[in-house]
Amino acid sequence: MKHLRDVIAEHPFFQDLAPDHLALVTGCAQMASFKSGEFLFRYGGAAEHFFLLRHGRVSLEIAVPGKETFRFQTVGPGEVIGWSWLFEPHQAQFDARAVDDVSVIRFDGKCLRGKCEADAALGYSLMKRFARVLVQRFTDTRLQLMDVYGKQAP
Repeated sequence: MKHLRDVIAEHPFFQDLAPDHLALVTGCAQMASFKSGEFLFRYGGAAEHFFLLRHGRVSLEIAVPGKETFRFQTVGPGEVIGWSWLFEPHQAQFDARAVDDVSVIRFDGKCLRGKCEADAALGYSLMKRFARVLVQRFTDTRLQLMDVYGKQAP
């Protein structure tokens, strides 16, 4: 059985993370699982964690009052979910629901924020990694919206 530190080090999100930083983030991590249909987090709720997906798929959704829930992306193994833990007011900006049974590594946001405050190089490294995730997520969502709404007549 692999140690948690080794599993984290193998995940694409933490590829090439400095060994001392890897030790710091591992101290804020634990394995977790969610059954199909369970929410990892809900829009407006406290953003206390982020997740590295190991197995299964998670849908990222926006609830639209009076309409069907809009699934704007489905993510799978090797991806990271949740960035709101890093930015005030630390509230989730969308829902994340397990499509399948999911196994993740869950990171405690408060623990990591404290470590980032104490080690600026760790904070900068994580900020760059999450910025890449945000840019990719926004790009993917933009393309999906263009596909959905670009086909409608003016």
